Amino acid sequence: MRITIAAVGDLLMKKKMIASAQREGGFAPIFAKVKPYLRNAHLTIGNLETTFSGPKFRPARGKLLFSSPDPFAATLRNLGFNVLGTANNHCMDGKVSGLKRTLSVLDRHGLRHTGTSRSAQEARRKLIVNVKGIRIGIVAYTKGTNGIAVPQAWMVNRLHRKKMIADVRSLKRRTDLIIACLHFGKEFRSYPDRSQLRLMQLLFRNGVNVVLGAHPHVLHPIKMTKIKDIDGQIRNRVAASSLGNFVSTELPQHTARLRGTILRLTVTKDAKGKTDVVKMSRVATRIKQHVGKRNVYRVVHWR
Repeated sequence: MRITIAAVGDLLMKKKMIASAQREGGFAPIFAKVKPYLRNAHLTIGNLETTFSGPKFRPARGKLLFSSPDPFAATLRNLGFNVLGTANNHCMDGKVSGLKRTLSVLDRHGLRHTGTSRSAQEARRKLIVNVKGIRIGIVAYTKGTNGIAVPQAWMVNRLHRKKMIADVRSLKRRTDLIIACLHFGKEFRSYPDRSQLRLMQLLFRNGVNVVLGAHPHVLHPIKMTKIKDIDGQIRNRVAASSLGNFVSTELPQHTARLRGTILRLTVTKDAKGKTDVVKMSRVATRIKQHVGKRNVYRVVHWR
């Protein structure tokens, strides 16, 4: 069996882009140029760095709090997204009601999610996606929620190593491949720091095959290395500590923040059940902003 997984970084939908999309009649034109790269994968994953907190959402003046109109979820599904990581520093922007509503909107649009939960029971269930007979476990964790209180620990997966390892070990027995989506690192830093490297190595040793990172809003180098885990399995491990901004409204002078990538991974499973990432490629993307009387945003492939 052979499948292709596509993954992107931050899906940041800010006020200017929302207003632009509403003038154009929807969000689809923003992504039209890159839609084929997302839809032709068997599994497409992204970091949902916004909420669907509903029409009553009113952020306090001066606070960087995000919420998107529900049609954005429909656009993401139509683009080919299957799974969204929801554990990030903006997942509590709409407080508890916003977190719960976000997951309900994703459910309604057929988008699987991992990283936040509406109940302790939901939190105990780990996301496993079966793609053409390859069972893929997907977990997501964040280093924080921008200081917004989380009433129950099970609502948001945090970067607590003991729990992360327990989750991974549990999935290892039930899956062929494990992907960990981590919201970590320092914003605008173009390489992983030591703590990020150590955490990724810890996860790889415990059985994670792929780390998809977010939060720095700029691209990091992506590496694929053969690593033996504690079960003695030697597999290719993909360390993508930051996939950059896939969509955002950063100012044009911040060129690095306008660039992202669509990471494409080829995964095979042989007759004996051995599953591995056998190929890695990237589609470079850029956010174009046409400045005139009105701003128009486009995510495009660039070389």
